[in-house]
Amino acid sequence: MDDLETPPLDDPAGCGGAAAPGPGGLARAVDPEIKERNLKRLRRIEGQVRGLQKMVQDDRYCADILTQISSVHEALRGVGRELMRNHLKHCATAAIQDGAESAEQMYDELIELIFKHSR
Repeated sequence: MDDLETPPLDDPAGCGGAAAPGPGGLARAVDPEIKERNLKRLRRIEGQVRGLQKMVQDDRYCADILTQISSVHEALRGVGRELMRNHLKHCATAAIQDGAESAEQMYDELIELIFKHSR
């Protein structure tokens, strides 16, 4: 195996194990360094959320809580950017190269993702 963790490809049209691109499947490939970096970020975010719970419980100043919420939100956006990059690099590229039908499905999925995550 190369430097990417690659699941078995039963699905030539999608992003891994699903019958078509969309939820429920596995990624085509994940760079282990990016995966570990994202897991570390998510653990840090989890700690920040616990800190937020404590701030609320302790009746901390609202502006301080809101600042921390913004920090968590931006950290999640960073993880989302990494995941989107991986999706484009591996899953979307493969689906687009696989042919017209899978490409059309992927285009629709990408448009939906872009609109959903740009709000």
